[in-house]
Amino acid sequence: MNILLSLIILSFLAPDDALLNMGISRQTRQAVLVTTTSWESQSGTLRTYSRLHDRWTEIGSEIMVTIGQSGLGWGNGLHKEVMDGPKKIEGDGKAPAGIFKLGPAFGYYENFLPGSKLPYRHITERDYFIDDPQSRDYNQWVSLPENVTNNPQARWSSFERMKRKDNLYELGIVIRHNTDPVIKGRGSAIFFHVWRKHGAPTAGCTAMARDNLLALIQWLDPALEPRLVQVPFSEMNKIRMSEGR
Repeated sequence: MNILLSLIILSFLAPDDALLNMGISRQTRQAVLVTTTSWESQSGTLRTYSRLHDRWTEIGSEIMVTIGQSGLGWGNGLHKEVMDGPKKIEGDGKAPAGIFKLGPAFGYYENFLPGSKLPYRHITERDYFIDDPQSRDYNQWVSLPENVTNNPQARWSSFERMKRKDNLYELGIVIRHNTDPVIKGRGSAIFFHVWRKHGAPTAGCTAMARDNLLALIQWLDPALEPRLVQVPFSEMNKIRMSEGR
């Protein structure tokens, strides 16, 4: 079979077959797949998959999500670097494309939902995610201790306030983009969170209706090493896991 024919066949693989071809570790038995129609799309679909006996099976129904106002760009995750296509950088309004770990979950509730398996982090007025590339805290969640003044402007030139007045972070999941290693300027503070409204894009996260996000949080199980795959549909067959990831 020649190379051109092989590429044509791969481009028409079903999502479950494409997931198999990515080389995701067999220890990973849950996958969240977010696909868009193009790099510039501001919305997409989310599907969930479980793996049994080396086959991925879709679980439940697809749901609508919104992503970055500038679409997608290749992020820093578990996948090998892809040379073609846009790259995610700080402040570009793009959500990251690639393969990523997930967790912890977070929210405004002091005690999280009974039965949820993801680690959970309670948000307070003293919680900040740092998007200042010059800070040693870049792309980290920092909780200021009670014995210091709650004055984030004195510490960082740019930060994400986790306790928001618009309740977008009432529930959420950290998408572990650009965390291992952290590369300054490649993007920070990437989450699944509650959308502002249907069709409203984000600043670089992936958002959905609250009920759908709640169901996703309850389904994910860290013991099954869940992974997020997020990419334009046409690029799915370019993604491969990095060695040893």
